[in-house]
Order: sequence, then structure tokens, then C-alpha cells
Amino acid sequence: MRTTVDIDEGLLKRLRDEAHRRGVPFKQFLNRVLRRGIDVAPARRAKPYRCPTFDLGKPASTVNLDKALHLAGALEDEETARELERRR
Repeated sequence: MRTTVDIDEGLLKRLRDEAHRRGVPFKQFLNRVLRRGIDVAPARRAKPYRCPTFDLGKPASTVNLDKALHLAGALEDEETARELERRR
């Protein structure tokens, strides 16, 4: 089948040079390179990135961690109490 493809000049030169070096027709070499690229591509896909997690133990306070706003308020209250204690 015939089709038109724009190939970068540098890449085209490399393809032609390699086909010549191997002693095969350009068309045959190009088809081989394309076929190999398509066949190999799925195997080279990067694995999804996984971020390691670590158990930090149980929180010192009895605040339910599922309620972030409650936790933030409790931490702010503790800090306010510390500030007031320092001022005395």
C-alpha cells in the first residue's frame, strides 16, 4: 500500500544509511523498523508509579482522623492553650 509520510530529514538520513549498511531496500527496512516499534511498544510501557506508604502509629490525641476539620480545630486549640500558658 502506498501512503505519504513526512519524516524528519535527520531521521530519514539515518534510516537510509542503515538500510544501505545492511544491504536491504529502504522500503523493506522501514517496514521492519515500524513493525518492530509497534510490536515492542506495549512491553516498554512504564509501570504506574506507586508511592510507598508507612504506618505512623496511632495519633497521640483521641481525635477521629476521618474528620479533618475537627482535627485541625483540636490542633489549633492545643496551640492556643500552649501560647496562653507561655504568656503567664
